[in-house]
Amino acid sequence: MGTEPISDIGFEAGFIVLKNSSGNIPKRIAIADVLRAADIPALTHAQVAAVTTLAGLMAILIRTLIDRDILDESFGDSLGLDVSLDTIIYSLEQIGGGMPYSDPDISVPNTGG
Repeated sequence: MGTEPISDIGFEAGFIVLKNSSGNIPKRIAIADVLRAADIPALTHAQVAAVTTLAGLMAILIRTLIDRDILDESFGDSLGLDVSLDTIIYSLEQIGGGMPYSDPDISVPNTGG
C-alpha cells in the first residue's frame, strides 16, 4: 500500500480492509493488532445500543449537512482525510446496523447504576 491514497475502508470478520484506487490487492489489517482486548472497556448491552444509535445519528447529520450545502468533500480534504464522505457515511451505517436511520430509537435503558 505504501503511499497510495486509500480509496475505501471496509470491514471483514476480524479485519479492517484498506483499498486503494490503483486496484492493487486490498490490505487486510487484523483488528486484534490495532486494538488489544485489554484496551477496550467492557460495554454493556445498553452502551452498545447507544453507540449503534449514535453512529446512525451521525450518518443522518452528515447527510443533512450535505443536503443543505454546508458540508462537501472539501471538508475531508481540509483535514487530510483520504476517504470520501460517502465512505464515512457507509462506515457509520455499518456500525449502526447498516439500516438507514429516519426515526432512531435514542432511548437508553435505565440500568439502575
